[in-house]
Amino acid sequence: MNAHELLTVLVAALVTAAIRFAPFALFPPGRKTPAAVEYLGRALPGAVAGLLVVYCLRGLHFGALSGWLPEALSAALVVISYRLIRNSLLSIAAGTVCYMLLLRLVV
Repeated sequence: MNAHELLTVLVAALVTAAIRFAPFALFPPGRKTPAAVEYLGRALPGAVAGLLVVYCLRGLHFGALSGWLPEALSAALVVISYRLIRNSLLSIAAGTVCYMLLLRLVV
């Protein structure tokens, strides 16, 4: 490993550590969290989830069943399984497995 590679890894590690420790330095325990940060903590998870859904479904083509059916069935499975069991990881895994099976075995 040459000096440039070592320096790159070192800088990446320092930036990653700084990003991880910054919230603890900016918002220490016992001090009131700013209202804007609390709002972002409530609003961003739903907004990010919505953006991911739009991103994942942006390429649907309704000309043929194979252009939208696997995505629609898998997305429906994620929603229904989450409503029933309230486990995000399990619901996403089930939707992913369903999508891959539909792509490989049916379409």
